[in-house]
Amino acid sequence: MLKDITIGQFFPGNSVVHRLDPRMKIILTGIFIVLLFMAKSIIALSVGIVFMLGAFLVSTIPFRLMIKSIKPIIPIIIFTAVLNLFFITTGDTLVHFWIIKITTGGIKTSIFMVVRIVCLIIGTSLLTYTTSPIALTDAIERLLSPLKKIKVPVHELSMMMTIALRFIPTLIEETDKIMSAQKARGADMETGSIIQRAKALVPILIPLFVSAFRRAEELAMAMECRCYHGGEGRTRLKQLHIASRDFVALLVTAVFLAGVILINRVV
Repeated sequence: MLKDITIGQFFPGNSVVHRLDPRMKIILTGIFIVLLFMAKSIIALSVGIVFMLGAFLVSTIPFRLMIKSIKPIIPIIIFTAVLNLFFITTGDTLVHFWIIKITTGGIKTSIFMVVRIVCLIIGTSLLTYTTSPIALTDAIERLLSPLKKIKVPVHELSMMMTIALRFIPTLIEETDKIMSAQKARGADMETGSIIQRAKALVPILIPLFVSAFRRAEELAMAMECRCYHGGEGRTRLKQLHIASRDFVALLVTAVFLAGVILINRVV
């Protein structure tokens, strides 16, 4: 399960999506999220699905990564589906036993919410799949640069966000190694009650925290040795430039958003 978590991973490539300006990709991701939450029906949500699949197809990212990014959130998807299935009581009643009541409205809402969550996870994952951590840091800092006028430490905030995102795959890999080492020593983490399983995680969490603090100290020392003193006077090897393809991508996204708004009014 840990190996299925792809949050924060970057897959180098030369597709159109990879070559988009990272600032524009963040904006497009925000528009995509708005598109998903504006959709009021399955038909409107299908517009978001088409946009998401098209973006993945253009990015040349393997579709197996879409399925891989969903696996860690399967419990959340099931929990959301069950809640909507039993607590939405609109429409015709299909099953009514004791306090359990399943209606057509509950089924439709469950399917709708599950599809929305899956699209949200897959669509937003494309941002980190196609954008390097350095480019993502520069993009966040540029987008938040107006906040510098009110003394907000924009560079430090963007740097912390990107480092935290970048270290997720590293910590997942470290956790997997620690779990394998503990299992080799006879640790049992898959059987017993919930309390026993929770206690079995202690030998994993302690070395994981020690490893995380050690990596943080090494990173701080490396940055200090390179004379890093924040964003003041900092230069960049690669400058961000908005190209025509960025405006084309924005226009295409706006068309899909307009399609959702139109469907909401018609349906």
